[in-house]
Amino acid sequence: MMGSLKTAAGKLAGRTAFGKELLIRLRDLLKRVWYQVFYAHRYPVDERMILFESYLGRQYACSPRALYEELMRSGRGKEFRIVWAFEAPERYQGSVRGTNVLLVRYGSREHMQAYARAKYWITNYRIPVHVRKKRGQVYVQTWHGTPLKKIGCDTVNHLEIKAANRRTHGYYRRDGRQIDHLISPSAFYTEKVASAFAMDHADGRALELGYPRNDCLFTFTKKDVAVLKERLHIPLDKKVILYAPTWRDDQHQAGVGYTYRMGLDMERLKESLGPDHVILFRAHYMIRRLFDFREFEGFLYDVSDYDEIGHLYIVSDLLVTDYSSVFFDFANLKRPILFYMYDHQEYKERLRDLYFDIDRLPGPVIRKVKDIGEDIRQLERSFVYDERYQAFNREFNPHPGPCSGEVLKNILFCAMIR
Repeated sequence: MMGSLKTAAGKLAGRTAFGKELLIRLRDLLKRVWYQVFYAHRYPVDERMILFESYLGRQYACSPRALYEELMRSGRGKEFRIVWAFEAPERYQGSVRGTNVLLVRYGSREHMQAYARAKYWITNYRIPVHVRKKRGQVYVQTWHGTPLKKIGCDTVNHLEIKAANRRTHGYYRRDGRQIDHLISPSAFYTEKVASAFAMDHADGRALELGYPRNDCLFTFTKKDVAVLKERLHIPLDKKVILYAPTWRDDQHQAGVGYTYRMGLDMERLKESLGPDHVILFRAHYMIRRLFDFREFEGFLYDVSDYDEIGHLYIVSDLLVTDYSSVFFDFANLKRPILFYMYDHQEYKERLRDLYFDIDRLPGPVIRKVKDIGEDIRQLERSFVYDERYQAFNREFNPHPGPCSGEVLKNILFCAMIR
């Protein structure tokens, strides 16, 4: 009897999951029709309009920000009508300014109008599932990080039902068919991101010129460091450790979203490092933080809401991370990196898997839960920019130096000349 009930419950759960998936696909279809009827067919393409967005409108950051600021700094920004889409546009009224710059709410009617009208779309994430590029529009993809963990169509997430996983892959493939320019810092990045988006080929679409968001890593001054530390309220005489872990697919709460269980005993770490260190904690943008920082005030700084992560790299003496892409960018500074992969086997086999083996990483790897304070101090004492680290940069950061100007030249001004 009990076995029969379990079987019936399992069938009901399967139907429920199937029904949910069917509703999602129906919703996507209706939104595509809605976009085509009320926006795509109604508004002609404006050859002088650019739409920028970053992290689904959550931040003013990453390569879209770098390209926008270079465009304005060059003086050629005035040649365009520029739209920025933010979840909270009022937050950026003071920092994103210009008589030819319009801030709109992400997902709003004005945002959809901009998609229908803008000649150029510049983003670091996927575009909305219902938006379709029209003839004459140009989609510039600046994906937010060189991937270590598998992403997009390369994932086989054991925590998701197969139908949902297929749908997610479909979103990436749809984007991949529309991308005109893939802004890339390396051949590795081009290969893996193109695979994640199921792009048949990246030749002719990939611009391996560098990573615009890293421009600041090659142009900052000592004065910039002092100004940033003052802005972040970091004492000038402290050693700064940036802790930037990624999220975990299995750390999710209904109605809350993705969370994060910190793999560090912060009390022990504070004792191990002593009063001459501070920690900057940078949560992945998908994580909603449930950590109380007040207990460690003066030692632990929550910088998760600070938009531009490049500024955090600049003020940090050492990086601690796991599977996040941050270390690829931080490596441009040739500073020490410690990999705290206490759940490596589980992550690799059960969650995401990795694009390459961790023995190629440019720093020591910790594979168990422990107090890492002494490991940090040891790395500070012994760090050398050795051949292994140099080889890593030759492969993954082969274009040191600012690149935003060259990227803009290729995606905007060369197209205008043609």
